[in-house]
Amino acid sequence: MTIRLYDLAGAEAERRFSPFCWRARMALAHKGLDVETVPWHFTEKDKLPQPNEGRVPVIVDGDRVVHDSTAIADYLEQRYPDRPSLFGDEIGRALARFVQNWTETVLQAGLVRLVVLDIHRHCGPKDQAYFRRSREERFGASLEDVVRDRETRLPAFRASLDPLRRTVERQDFVSGKTPAYADYVISARFNGRARSATSRCWQPMIRSRLGGAACSICSAALPAEPPPTGTETQRVARTSAGDRAECRYHPPVPRPVSSSGCSAKTG
Repeated sequence: MTIRLYDLAGAEAERRFSPFCWRARMALAHKGLDVETVPWHFTEKDKLPQPNEGRVPVIVDGDRVVHDSTAIADYLEQRYPDRPSLFGDEIGRALARFVQNWTETVLQAGLVRLVVLDIHRHCGPKDQAYFRRSREERFGASLEDVVRDRETRLPAFRASLDPLRRTVERQDFVSGKTPAYADYVISARFNGRARSATSRCWQPMIRSRLGGAACSICSAALPAEPPPTGTETQRVARTSAGDRAECRYHPPVPRPVSSSGCSAKTG
């Protein structure tokens, strides 16, 4: 059964910039589950399935409705124990909780003040008024004032990432040799913000640019992109012709097998 994920979108349906939704996308892809994403906007609270808190991500899995990225990860781990684990064990779950708290109090606190105006510019017209009002109430200042001195704050923000930088210099992932939920929590912050500006995703845990193709996790989690041009067109052409390479960032994930014996499609 396909799981439905309500995912925050910008003015363009393919622009998905919520880091919390990215956590859910990556968790679902890690589990190798079939997913249908539904683009949702800030002012469409009445379109969310009940119960909800008026925010995304929200998933619908059969008759279950689960909201909040952390609750979704916990639900998937409990509901699908035969699929690859998001945490490994209880120790891994506890460490992922620490990483999440660090991400939300240090990484997010510094990053949002650099990009909040970019996010506003990429919201739809109806959402822009809501976003500006709610964020200016939160910051106690206009969005323009929040980002006004961001260039002078960049060095301090970069320095705050030193623990993360030192960790991935010494091991493949925050979680060790293979990515797990803690990695998705961190990469979701960067990918969500990259999607809110003009740049494409640069996070290697989200997309591999090295092998000419994305692995199953990357492909399942990523939304549609604008039509490629130039060398990107050649890359896609090679991929379509079967010149695929394993993603260096994600090991192969066991795929469910349908009754016909064919691998079930994820995405």
